[in-house]
Amino acid sequence: MSLVPYGLLRPLLFRMDPEVAHDRTLALLARTQGTPLQWAYAQTQVHDPVHLAGLRFPNRVGMAAGLDKNARCIDALGAMGFGFVEVGTVTPLAQSGNPKPRMFRLPQAQALINRLGFNNGGLDSFIRHVQASRLRRDKNPGLLLGLNIGKNAATPIERATDDYLRCLDGVYGHADYVTVNISSPNTHNLRSLQSDEALDGLLSAIAARRAELAQLHATLDASGSKQPKHVPIFLKIAPDLDADQIQTIAATLLRHRMDGVIATNTTLGREAVQGLAHAQETGGLSGAPVRAQSTRVIAQLRAALGPQFPIIGVGGIASAADALEKRAAGADLVQIYTGLIYQGPALVTQVAKALKNSG
Repeated sequence: MSLVPYGLLRPLLFRMDPEVAHDRTLALLARTQGTPLQWAYAQTQVHDPVHLAGLRFPNRVGMAAGLDKNARCIDALGAMGFGFVEVGTVTPLAQSGNPKPRMFRLPQAQALINRLGFNNGGLDSFIRHVQASRLRRDKNPGLLLGLNIGKNAATPIERATDDYLRCLDGVYGHADYVTVNISSPNTHNLRSLQSDEALDGLLSAIAARRAELAQLHATLDASGSKQPKHVPIFLKIAPDLDADQIQTIAATLLRHRMDGVIATNTTLGREAVQGLAHAQETGGLSGAPVRAQSTRVIAQLRAALGPQFPIIGVGGIASAADALEKRAAGADLVQIYTGLIYQGPALVTQVAKALKNSG
């Protein structure tokens, strides 16, 4: 259990501008990870191994992408008890993202709105940070690492595949799994990649490049034979999809033999937060208001994909009950982000224990 109760820290953080609080928290985590001060936020990892997509996940709870876009805090996040940590979204070139202010709290709804826009230091810097993490240096089998990739805002949508392939080339040798993010609402036209023809072309190119990279990164087995390095690839989709769109995405995932899907990203909908301060700010809404939408998408994906296809559920998990709801809808694993900001690291342990006890 962490030494500093999050309930004492949250009021201080919530007095700051949301992005300032975010940046200062990440800076503090980066400085203290791997030091005795890490015990201020460390949690004992719940042992609940799950085999999925060819990987052994230590437990069913992951850190969602978006919190640590530059992969600076991998070890600190891992110390909070997660079974897997996903960092990014990274783009080929560094970009500053959208103009500030671009992050807003809606405390009455346990929610956030952000329009950050894939602000990150670029692929080269991202990979250096990944390589510097103790997780990668020690090849720690007790925590899995997902690397989330996207496109630069300045790249025309018809050239988006080029950006994804460049990122895939860079991260492939360092990731336990790779997530292709086509669902952020804060990069112009990005969600159009979820349409039938665009998605088919993107995943076809990614599947072909993955086959090449598997051979390029092949390793020798005990007999001296080369074994291709197969890195699972997940697709992250939006909650703002109708049943026909979900069916199309499911069929495309199966056709191109992707390894899993992450459902979901933030929503553009505002029905659940009408009348609240900042509710009409542009950007993606996360937290409790997206919970039902995310769960609906998970259930529809499970029906379309069958019982074996890996699904990671994310969206509005602020309690053990929320995570169990995702599991009942068909999610194999879950991720949290906004719930961590409102509840603190103790949420990780609560959710992991509940999922373990649920069988």
